[in-house]
Amino acid sequence: MPHIHVTCAIIERNGLVLAARRSAFMQMPLKWEFPGGKIRAGEDPGECLKREIREELTLEIDIADALSPATHHYPDFIVTLYPFICKAKTSGFKLTEHAEAAWFPPGELTGLDWAEADLPVLDAYLSLRSTEGI
Repeated sequence: MPHIHVTCAIIERNGLVLAARRSAFMQMPLKWEFPGGKIRAGEDPGECLKREIREELTLEIDIADALSPATHHYPDFIVTLYPFICKAKTSGFKLTEHAEAAWFPPGELTGLDWAEADLPVLDAYLSLRSTEGI
């Protein structure tokens, strides 16, 4: 069974978090996710993330912190997500792959229909925010 290693960005800006909705043509169509992408052989996860966000959203980010990787077993493949909390350096974005993306208050993120692999990342992020009193 293939095991895919993927970075994902929890991008913050002005108290909001960016979530992206997968297109109807992608695996797990129309599910929400933290944007990112596959790590190339020998590629640093942080550099991968910056590259992917630039390619998928034309957005520039700074990486602020890393969360623990999360592995999820789908029926046909295994994915390990390498999540990073990031700060948006630019305000606008342009979608190149996703159906939509939007900025959400952190408290509204749990109301979205997330890809299963992103759920533990979301939980870890929200838990960290509550621990830090944000």
